Amino acid sequence: MIFLNTIALILMIIGALNWGLIGLFQFDLVASIFGGMSAVFSRIIYALVGLAGIWGITMLFRRDGHDESGK
Repeated sequence: MIFLNTIALILMIIGALNWGLIGLFQFDLVASIFGGMSAVFSRIIYALVGLAGIWGITMLFRRDGHDESGK
């Protein structure tokens, strides 16, 4: 489960950086690397980032046996 959480976090960071570039500079890094927004590989990356975001939502509600005091 830790491996999946790590992969999801990496994908969420990639997505956040890409959205930051879009917002600040109107530059889509994923599209420029993989051949445009409609290229198959770009769409796969966008889908994986979206799935990672959904997985991130579930991480908010899981406690993994830890309480708020860190015990």
